[in-house]
Amino acid sequence: MNEITANYIGGQWTAPTTAETHLVVDPATHEVVGSAPMSSAEDVDRAVAAARAAFPAWAATAPSDRADLLKTLNELIRGHATELARLVQLEMGAPFEFAFSEHVGTPIAIIDDYVGQLGRESEPEYVGSSLIVHEPVGVVAAILPWNYPLYQLVAKIVPAIAAGCTVVAKPSELTPLATHRFTELLEKAGVPAGVFNLVFGSGAVVGAAMSAHPDVDMVSFTGSTRAGALVSAAAAPTVKRVTLELGGKSASVITPDADLDAAVTASVQYCMTNAGQCCNAWTRLIAPRAQRDAVTRIARRVAAEIEPELGPLVSPQQYDRVQGYIQAGVEQGATLVAGGLGHPHDPAGGNYARVTVFGDVEPHMTIAREEIFGPVLAITYYDTIEEAIRLANDTAYGLHGGVWAGDVEDGIAIARQLRTGQVDVNGAAFNIRAPFGGYKQSGNGRELGPYGLDEFLETKAIQLP
Repeated sequence: MNEITANYIGGQWTAPTTAETHLVVDPATHEVVGSAPMSSAEDVDRAVAAARAAFPAWAATAPSDRADLLKTLNELIRGHATELARLVQLEMGAPFEFAFSEHVGTPIAIIDDYVGQLGRESEPEYVGSSLIVHEPVGVVAAILPWNYPLYQLVAKIVPAIAAGCTVVAKPSELTPLATHRFTELLEKAGVPAGVFNLVFGSGAVVGAAMSAHPDVDMVSFTGSTRAGALVSAAAAPTVKRVTLELGGKSASVITPDADLDAAVTASVQYCMTNAGQCCNAWTRLIAPRAQRDAVTRIARRVAAEIEPELGPLVSPQQYDRVQGYIQAGVEQGATLVAGGLGHPHDPAGGNYARVTVFGDVEPHMTIAREEIFGPVLAITYYDTIEEAIRLANDTAYGLHGGVWAGDVEDGIAIARQLRTGQVDVNGAAFNIRAPFGGYKQSGNGRELGPYGLDEFLETKAIQLP
């Protein structure tokens, strides 16, 4: 069993101040596969003090030294990629191939990108008689979700370290295993004491203490919109910087002249990625009413094809939550196109949910408005493009979206009208250098690429004589 007994503070594996632990349960089998400490606010104090003490020296390091550390780290991750993928599979249920390619492969690519950014020389920036300089923001608290434990860890702590910040990180209590192993590799890579610190525990105790801590200069949080609001409230009295990557209810819009088979197929598949446990999933499909029958036929076929490939939901609680939304869709009158309540196949008692597609979903229905975080797609039909755009924007969220059009320029024109942080036109690939983040209740701030690095920098003007 993967038993974690210590936090990583100030370059040392340090016993927590509490004896309480949280069990890690395999979502596919319900077997206990590990445990981790449930630390206290006192443990957070120790970690923040270590990060604060390490900050001046690390902020003064040359970018080339930070790049060397990250390059060494990535070599170690590549050498342990299979092991890390197995840990992700064990703790959150992602099938191994997906865990290897996305949960581990994408972080490797992100680290490579930041190594490259640190290697590029920049010219001094002047505005009139002022020299503009960019300096690390300070001590960063990184609070991580369970759905992409390694990806979200890397997307936060790597640009923070690259910028010259020091970090205190907290993984979800549901998924501590891969983060623990990553920290061992970071230690092996030679991270200086206090530059990276790891505290295990709950959001209610450890996350709240990190958010409110007066010696934390910035909080980077990924999770639910409700939890993000609590983080913001806890951080407000100290007026620290807060970046939030929160929920979504993203729409994929299909125009009448689009390649319908490609559009519906990709939209269903994207909704179900990671068993639907993605904040940026296209959980709404907005299609021409005149093509309703064809859309239904394609969606039903694709759902049946991909259902055997999906992993389980992360916990019994998440499974029950998804079942509640499916029940709500049925009761509110949506047409059940595929899937429904119950398990598709569950020989070992895991948290597997059926790939579920609803048609004829009205905008007021619960499944059209609330983030489900499971393999459930809501299809809504429209009569005009203007109505389609209005439907896509009729949400409290604004994280991602898709547009499918016969003409790319038409697709771009629609994408510009969607109130969301990212839009893919005709299935364009995810770009790790492009800014990722949301509008409205999907959060604020951006991750990835140079935009993600900028989040961890302060801007100073030095007036010259």
